[in-house]
Amino acid sequence: MARLGLLWLCAMIILLPIGTGTSQGAERPVQVFLLAGQSNMEGQSVADLAGKDYNDGKGTLAKLFEDPEQAKCLAYLKTANGAWATRDDVIVSYQPNEGPLKYGPLGLGFGAYPGGHHFGPELQFGHVVGDALEDPVLIVKTAWGGKSLAVDFRPPGAGGEVGPYYQKMIAQARAAIDRVEHPTDGSPPRKAILSGFVWYHGWNDGCDPQNAVPEYRTNLIHLIDAVRKDLGAPNLPVVVGELTGPWVEAPGEWDTLRKAQKAATELERFRDTVRFVPTHDFVRQPEDSPNPGHGHHEFGNAETGLLVGNALGQAMVKLVGQK
Repeated sequence: MARLGLLWLCAMIILLPIGTGTSQGAERPVQVFLLAGQSNMEGQSVADLAGKDYNDGKGTLAKLFEDPEQAKCLAYLKTANGAWATRDDVIVSYQPNEGPLKYGPLGLGFGAYPGGHHFGPELQFGHVVGDALEDPVLIVKTAWGGKSLAVDFRPPGAGGEVGPYYQKMIAQARAAIDRVEHPTDGSPPRKAILSGFVWYHGWNDGCDPQNAVPEYRTNLIHLIDAVRKDLGAPNLPVVVGELTGPWVEAPGEWDTLRKAQKAATELERFRDTVRFVPTHDFVRQPEDSPNPGHGHHEFGNAETGLLVGNALGQAMVKLVGQK
């Protein structure tokens, strides 16, 4: 399996602005990106935990900074005094299944667990789109572990009962947009533009090869159509991230599911607005990762998390740039 690493990421993160802004200062519209999925979108990448429970910190973000070349590549993730950095022009909104709303400047802590020790694809995705866009960015993350497309996220049009987490995703996206346009904290109202949808998902459906896998392609097509309709964006750019994990080249249901993800994006009517993003080259070895037994969570490997977020962001920037 080929391995794409951080030096590749460094070459990719240099972007020219795509110039979506039409106004100045506080009057600029906010570009909103909806990121959805299950536990891999929630964020399992480990930032700075160590000890025996985290394989002595192997494969964490902190460990990457011990290599001078990698530290130079990732310098934007830290402040001058060595603390983890945040980015004020990119805001993240994430409501976990339990606990309070996570809302604030892009940085660590918008992952699956409390505290600031984990991150998901939103971290590097936010830096990529933030660098490319002149307008401020709001990332609305709607991700919850263990949720299938066949049942939990089942979209209108797929037949059967609409999934409760599809409904929750749409409701939270609308609420976040309303918060921008009708703020209650004293900040000035701003126009919010829904600019993209990212779907990074697949594990639970892959565990049901008899039912969920055969209908994944059709369900994903319905999902794209339904999100566009329900959020009033008929040509919304959509990026579908390939299911990542150590089984990416395995035969059987996993291979079938990955092919279904790609096939859904290849409809002729999606040709200019939907992209599939391969992620299989980003998998790292369990022994080089903080969670060697968590293949379903990409072993918690920080490099994997950064590369996935980068690839999703690059694909989105290209789609937004050609609107």
